[in-house]
Amino acid sequence: MLSPSIPLAKDVVRPPETVLVNITPQETRVAVLEENKVCEIHIERNSGHGLVGNIYLGLVRRVLPGMQSAFIDIGLERAAFLHIVDVLEQRQKPEQTQRIEHMLFEGQSVLVQVIKDPINSKGARLSTQISLAGRFLVHLPQDEHIGISQRIEDEEERAHLRARMEALLPAESCHGYIIRTSAETATDAELQADIDYLTKLWANIRQLANTSAPESLLYQDLPLTLRVLRDMYSSNTRSMLVDSKENFERMHAFAQQYVQGALGTLALFSGERPLFETHHVEAEINQALQPRVNLNFGGYLIIEPTEAMTTIDVNTGGFVGARNFDETIFKTNLEACYAIARELRLRNLGGIIIIDFIDMVNEEHRNAVLQELAKALSYDRTRVTLNGFTSLGLVELTRKRTRESLSHILSEPCGTCSGRGRLKTAQTVCYEIQREIVREARRYDAQSYRILAAPAVIDLFLDEESQSLAMLVDFIGKPISLAVEGSYTQEQFDVVLL
Repeated sequence: MLSPSIPLAKDVVRPPETVLVNITPQETRVAVLEENKVCEIHIERNSGHGLVGNIYLGLVRRVLPGMQSAFIDIGLERAAFLHIVDVLEQRQKPEQTQRIEHMLFEGQSVLVQVIKDPINSKGARLSTQISLAGRFLVHLPQDEHIGISQRIEDEEERAHLRARMEALLPAESCHGYIIRTSAETATDAELQADIDYLTKLWANIRQLANTSAPESLLYQDLPLTLRVLRDMYSSNTRSMLVDSKENFERMHAFAQQYVQGALGTLALFSGERPLFETHHVEAEINQALQPRVNLNFGGYLIIEPTEAMTTIDVNTGGFVGARNFDETIFKTNLEACYAIARELRLRNLGGIIIIDFIDMVNEEHRNAVLQELAKALSYDRTRVTLNGFTSLGLVELTRKRTRESLSHILSEPCGTCSGRGRLKTAQTVCYEIQREIVREARRYDAQSYRILAAPAVIDLFLDEESQSLAMLVDFIGKPISLAVEGSYTQEQFDVVLL
């Protein structure tokens, strides 16, 4: 049985951030560094622009009452998915149970927004509740309430911000807003400019919805270079380095209009070596594709993402620096907390995450590790829910998944092992070939047989398995020849009848 959720630390002091923006004609990459360590990587490719935030005029293809969901075409390769919990009417009245078949019908046009990118074989996830992000505000044109970011915790500040927003909005306004964290330092003029911009944007989207054909894109979120300024810049940002003059000027113009506080941090990088190489980001990206993560004192993590969840195993490795074994385990687990939190952000791992810390007998040690993990996870921009130790000594947490992981963006399943991460041994393949020859000998009356296989398999037939091959020749009464195929993988083979 799982323990109740553990609140993440609220009073942590975030280290200063350095944001690096690397731009090529094919892709944009953004790295966020804290204390000279890469903690986040964001990649946007021209061939696969992220869809989150995009607004479409969708076409309902199928309504599934049993699943309380619908498949909606928005012009992509796979139909997108809309669940009842993301339908506006249900979100506005969560206490009332409503039926999706009473709200949607096949062939209907419906305004939808992408809230999750397509991941693996799953289509994009949609919502009919539209939200438009500005620099200081999130506009909710179908709602009427004013919400405030949960990161603003001071009640007096929350009340002050709400009063300021109510004073700025016209009396007859029936639109809702969420006040973002960055609004704490915004002037009334800046808030009013955000309101005007978002109001015009929504009016333009509604006009397009009335004149466009179904499956049309009505609104696309800002490119990554500008989202960096809108979403990532904060008072904690020490510098933002950009290695493209054209995009630096574009970002500078955007900052002058919407994020003036960022102007002092924005700089054009002009070093002789590439930006990411100078700050050792390329090496960090390559390391983030490996399952093993070494800790400073000799311990290590093994991170294994699967379709259902991600498992993280903590090991002491060569760490023997503490006074006794319990202390060694405790120190390794404490060090692992910050490494795990960083790897979740760096690899952008989402969904269910199971951590197998090294077993600790001391209850105080277990509580201290949980508190340290909660503190480390509090740096994450993405919503994380942390649970305590289970009866098996495992820690479960969930991290909101909104886009594909770094591994899914940069890599694909191995064509040799089909994504298993394992290969059949040469000996296993030898025995498969022999069984195949027996089957063929019973079905066909061939004069002889030839085995085409990878070099390692043929070498085994000529050495350790030469006797078993001779016994097979005697059994079927036909000669068998061998031929090396250098292009074959270890699991590939052919049996040719001659």
